[in-house]
Amino acid sequence: MLVFIDESGDPGMKGKSGTSDYFIITAVVFEDHDEATRCDERIGQLKLRLLPCGGEFHFDNCARDRREQFLVETGKFEYFYFTFAFNKSRLYGDGFQYRNSFYRYAVNLLFENLKPHLNHAIVVFDRCGNRDFQKELKKYLTRYTETDSRHPALIQRIKAEESHSNNLLQLADTVCGAAARFLRRDKKDRYLYRKIISHREMSLRIWPR
Repeated sequence: MLVFIDESGDPGMKGKSGTSDYFIITAVVFEDHDEATRCDERIGQLKLRLLPCGGEFHFDNCARDRREQFLVETGKFEYFYFTFAFNKSRLYGDGFQYRNSFYRYAVNLLFENLKPHLNHAIVVFDRCGNRDFQKELKKYLTRYTETDSRHPALIQRIKAEESHSNNLLQLADTVCGAAARFLRRDKKDRYLYRKIISHREMSLRIWPR
């Protein structure tokens, strides 16, 4: 089992200049390694066709038609995704004022919901992402790498890789971006991308409602 993690937004609370309305965390899960390899190869082919000058797929940096083609083609492979979106306008409590405790809570909520689906998972996140988020993610997941004869490990390994060299991290980025766009009421295409991958959605929860 392979799990690819990406996040969107920031932990800054409402009222602070330049902060996002939501903090979003997404897990893209492949239960079968061979299926993940096939999806990886297909993304490589898409790069040759859609990104002839090189580069990688990032939701924010791609035009609408490229986002659509990418999500349609990768959606043919067997993965599912979980997304939690934290509505910062409704968050209360001193802990949310501190980025590390905010990230800790976000990771905990995502993986507590993912836990029933995990079995010796390899969890991969972007080495070039937010360092504080990575720190809390690794700290939280390490507790699930321990195993004994009665309780097999939920997490087999935790890996940091660079998204430009990992096509499936680019998939996680684009799926997370689709969720973030869905929450943008000012965008005309807000429903488009989520609809394309609706058959891959295990959960997209906005918290608190």
